[in-house]
Amino acid sequence: MVTVERLLTVQQAADVLSTGVRFPRRLIEERRITFVKVGRHVRIPERALAFYIAEHTVEPIITTDRRAV
Repeated sequence: MVTVERLLTVQQAADVLSTGVRFPRRLIEERRITFVKVGRHVRIPERALAFYIAEHTVEPIITTDRRAV
């Protein structure tokens, strides 16, 4: 049996990213995120959005040097 993952609309993807709809649309146009065409509609797999967020997450730099400035 095939497991179908949840597909998000552009608006839902924008809500997850806390951006306007223009940002996910630009990601789609520039082919920077995986998307699915369902007829005339565009959908973004949750997995692709999670991957995009993980790839663009910047971790803080933790130093052990605690010299006074």
